[in-house]
Amino acid sequence: MTDVLPDAGSDFGRRVRSRLADEIVIWLTTIAADGTPQPNPVWFVWQDPDTVLIYNRSGADRLAHIARRPRVALNFNGDAHGGNIVVLTGSAEVAAHLPPPHENAAYLAKYGERITQLSGRVEAFSEAYPTPLTVRVDRVRGF
Repeated sequence: MTDVLPDAGSDFGRRVRSRLADEIVIWLTTIAADGTPQPNPVWFVWQDPDTVLIYNRSGADRLAHIARRPRVALNFNGDAHGGNIVVLTGSAEVAAHLPPPHENAAYLAKYGERITQLSGRVEAFSEAYPTPLTVRVDRVRGF
């Protein structure tokens, strides 16, 4: 797939890349069975060129939502003035072939310290959040 991100030479393209690399939380919005949007803040890792990886509890409602409707939205918080908006849309699926969080070097580099604070040890986090979900991004918009 070609790069779905905006041109890296543009201000928006640089901001999108920076936020995907550095932000701690992204909002994942799925759709419940009754059609209600369900936004959830999640930890994530950008896997260039077009995929976001998110680990989940095995019983997370979002997994059932995605099984029914795989189209999702991801977004970052805007700034205090309604700017710095980044929205990504794409299709999500469980990616059982991926390693657990404690064996994912990129995930540990980004969240290792937070994982230890939250769970005591990285293996315990992997036990709590064993289900990898990938979102294949096909559109980015914002300003």
